[in-house]
Amino acid sequence: MNRTVIKNTKIVNEMQILESDLIIKGDKILAIGNNLTVKDNDKVIDAQGMHLLPGMIDDQVHFREPGMPDKGKFITESAAAVAGGITSVMDMPNTSPLTITEHAIVDKHNLIAGHSHCNYGFYLGATNDNIEDIKSIDTSLICGVKVFMGASTGNMLVDNEKTLNKIFKHAPLLIATHCESTPIITENERIAREKYGKDVPINQHGLIRSREACIASTNLAMSLAQKHNSKLHVLHISTAEEVALFKQLPLEQKQITAEACVHFTWFDDHDYEKLGALIKCNPAIKQCSDKLAIIDGINHGNLDIIATDHAPHTWDEKHNKYFKAPSGLPLVQTALTSLLTQVNQSKFTIEKIVQKTSHNVADLFNVKKRGYIREGYFADLVLVDMNKEQTISHKSMLYRCGWTPYDGQQFSASIEKTWVNGELKWNNNTLCGEANGQKLKYIRN
Repeated sequence: MNRTVIKNTKIVNEMQILESDLIIKGDKILAIGNNLTVKDNDKVIDAQGMHLLPGMIDDQVHFREPGMPDKGKFITESAAAVAGGITSVMDMPNTSPLTITEHAIVDKHNLIAGHSHCNYGFYLGATNDNIEDIKSIDTSLICGVKVFMGASTGNMLVDNEKTLNKIFKHAPLLIATHCESTPIITENERIAREKYGKDVPINQHGLIRSREACIASTNLAMSLAQKHNSKLHVLHISTAEEVALFKQLPLEQKQITAEACVHFTWFDDHDYEKLGALIKCNPAIKQCSDKLAIIDGINHGNLDIIATDHAPHTWDEKHNKYFKAPSGLPLVQTALTSLLTQVNQSKFTIEKIVQKTSHNVADLFNVKKRGYIREGYFADLVLVDMNKEQTISHKSMLYRCGWTPYDGQQFSASIEKTWVNGELKWNNNTLCGEANGQKLKYIRN
């Protein structure tokens, strides 16, 4: 079995940086340490001056398969993911058809097998009438149950109070929620149309998908979780007020956790003037003060995980007027490097980024033998150069949609190599290897 020896690297793992060597054998990490024995047939990589991280596990992506090949497919979006240092993803259920039954989950696993460069897991989607599917699901097949508690894309809004109580009472796994109040948003839309007519400016998005809509829905989700003692994970927090709702505790002590998304740490409402609907997303990017609160929440433990909410749409779609332009940004290829650039700006430490993008995701979702650099764990690894500047451009993106909201941005770090299950997938700006990512496995009681 072939071995790869990574020498002279700085391993970032479990809140420490260790100067060490590492050996990959097959799909696992064989050894970590200094003065490791190198054999004649070993492939040796001198990583002097670089950092070795566990691959990012992205707990929220929309890879658009099945059903939306013009926006993305697993083969294209997973290629972009490994180029960005993401080695595993958890895909959302608002596909076509919707992934809301065990049969649909099995079909999706069969469809994606052999067509993903990264590892993958899927959420079961909740609706107003599939509680029996939720109660009976084979939990080894899914990472969690997704509940859209607010207007979003697709026909998956769960707005029936009795249904929500049943979901929170009976869901056998973690419940991940999109929290926005539809009645508040609907009223804000009415006010905007009354004021502006058909041409509502994009800078009104954060007022229409308002902070009040987010706070009300997040409070509802938290109250339901407390009532039923459910495990709740609130996705893509967008306001300072929501950040303050979550406790500053270690992950293992929390029943209710929360996620930050990369674009909420980079953009704010001043960017609508330049980027328009390219940064239109749900929930909306809001004020600079919210961005700073989210960064603070990541650093102090209010927010437990950093993800992307990768959601590609075509360039033409994004250039429609406000109400027709869809919400969502393509992000997996730039997420980790944008965070590492912010490490260089002293907004985060690199240890904190690894904790929030790898360790905590693996722990929260009980992912088996991933998310850490440990002997015997899968060799999902990313070698990064923290001093290599790059200018992001549309043309360098591997997404099916072919664009990025970061076009023209200067990043101060780069992804040099990505291994998935011990196989080199991204090497010096070149995609390599087969699309043979594995189905994620979970530790279930």
